Order: sequence, then C-alpha cells, then structure tokens
Amino acid sequence: MKNLTLDTFNFNLPPHLIAQEPLANKSSAKLLHVASNCYTSYLVQDLTKLLNRHDLLIFNNTKVIPAKLVGKKGSATLSINLHKQLDNKHWLAFIKNARRLKINDVITFHQDFQCEVIEKYETGEIKLYFNYDNLYEKLDKFGFMPLPPYIKRSHINNSNDYTNYQSMFAKIEGAVASPTASLHFDQPLINALCNKGVNHTFITLHVGAGTFLPVKVNDITQHQMHEEYGELSEDTINKIQQAQTNGGRIITVGTTSLRVLEYVQLKYGKLQPFAGNINLFAYPSFNFQIVDCLITNFHLPKSTLFMLVSAFCGLTNMQKAYQYAINNHYRFFSYGDCCFLEKHLNN
Repeated sequence: MKNLTLDTFNFNLPPHLIAQEPLANKSSAKLLHVASNCYTSYLVQDLTKLLNRHDLLIFNNTKVIPAKLVGKKGSATLSINLHKQLDNKHWLAFIKNARRLKINDVITFHQDFQCEVIEKYETGEIKLYFNYDNLYEKLDKFGFMPLPPYIKRSHINNSNDYTNYQSMFAKIEGAVASPTASLHFDQPLINALCNKGVNHTFITLHVGAGTFLPVKVNDITQHQMHEEYGELSEDTINKIQQAQTNGGRIITVGTTSLRVLEYVQLKYGKLQPFAGNINLFAYPSFNFQIVDCLITNFHLPKSTLFMLVSAFCGLTNMQKAYQYAINNHYRFFSYGDCCFLEKHLNN
C-alpha cells in the first residue's frame, strides 16, 4: 500500500466522546462488531453470543504501577512519568519542565525518596537512577496512577483510578499504562464464557508511556516504534496450538497481546517461549499470522494503535467503523467502549 501519510489515519473526534470515567458495570459498555463492511452494535456482555466453543481469549496480565511522580529540584516542581524500566534501579522517564535539569541533579519526592539524573536524550527522555532495592514499595507509597493525558483530573490522587485503571487479571508489576481492553471484563462475564467452552490464557507486556507518544513523521513507515518488555510462555503457546487444532479462533484482548504474539511469530517464524523487548509496528500491508480476532478500545487519531487496527481490519473498513461509532455516540479511549474486530483477509 502506497502513500501512507500521517493524515491518512486522521479523523475528527468530538471531545465530548472522550470517556473520563468507566461505566459502573464494566461489561455493559458498548461493543462494535466489525467484519468486512459490516458494523453491528452489541454490549461487551454479548461476547457470549459472538464467541464459540474452543475459541481462546488471550489477556495481558501486566499490572500498572503508580508511575507518576511529583518531585522538587530546588524551588522547581517537576511532574515525572516513568516510561520504561532498564534494570532494577534505572528508568527512562518523561519530565515536564526538564530543560533546567542537569546530569547528577537530585530530584526529591520525599525525604526518604529521591532519584538522580543520569542522562538526557534528544528524544526528550531522561535516564533516572533510584538507589533502592524496594522501588515498587516506594512507588506504592509516593506515586500516583499514570493516567493518559486525555483523562482530566482536578487532583492526580483520585482513589477510584487505582482500581478502575487496573484490569481484573493484573498480576505482574511493570506497566505504566493499562491494557485497557481488559478493563471491560468482570468475573460474571468470564464465568459465562467459560461455561460456553471459551478458554483463556495470558501473555505479559509491560505497556510503556510511549504508547501515547505522537507520530511525528509524515511518512509513517519512517516512524521509530518504542520498545516494551514482553513475555510469552510455553503454556500459552500450547493452549494456542490446542485451540487451533480444535477449530477455535485466537482472540487477543487488546493490541498488547496481539503485539507479543505477532512479534514472536515474525521474529522466529513460529511461536516459541520469549522474554525480551518488543517493538512491533503494524500498519496496512502487515501480515498477521496468529491472531484471528481482536477486542480493543477505540484509539486516538494518527496513533500507531489506529494504524494497527487499520492493518488488521482494513483501512477503509476501520475509517467507516470509527465514523459509525462517532455517529452513534460510542465512548472513546481508555475508559470508553470497545470493538470486536475480525481479521480482514485482503489487506
């Protein structure tokens, strides 16, 4: 496909459709079923009608950490969003008003919690050093939930977000953004799907703040994708193979789960146990080899995630589907509604 400019993936979204809070009943959110030029409205709880016996749902079991910090350097107040963990004590971060920071500067969050500036990059990232063996405990005590910038709060310490922005499957700490498609699932829905013979399993992808970074190049093929740490287990691979043998579909809940599977398949030519960094960038013409269907939220204009769903379900198809969602007042982004996408075979 030629002429993949950034404007190709733009659309006009009325601001009032950006969800600021989730619904009280998670599975009562709208779900748009998108097949080839066919758009049907359901609720998330209607997945019991859309999924079949032997289908396999693949969730991301990452756990969001309180990765937003507010610190001081002298008299200056700094807003810090941890972006990617490099090792036990080093993190990359985005820092608002970071121009005055210098190498070796110390940022203080509390008298018992500080970090040191190690390096500054042209990309805007800052490398920070935390000299603590119990950093996650410090973050739990002094950090805040790292909500995306389009969710507005009068105060960053909104207690509801600590549960609302965490999926029921959250287990492995390390994400700084939520795998939001999973937020629609609750235990009654999982029980109903299990009773129908729909199975589920897990991958891990620690979602990074880079997922919210804008694409800055007009030719999207030149975009440099951010890296995120992911894991794929032998147990999950076995369940995928069993589902395929039984005629079931592989359905990833969220683009994060999809990126792990398709990255490993692309890298090795097959699924095999994996632990490492993933930087899959899927745009129209990408060949999806593992995933049959995708459950995902509605994404931002010009974002790599909208490019991914356009690759998966067809660009024209997704442009029409998003316009249908806008016309029918679907709620967008992290706390919004979602869609069930069937892979378009003629991308």
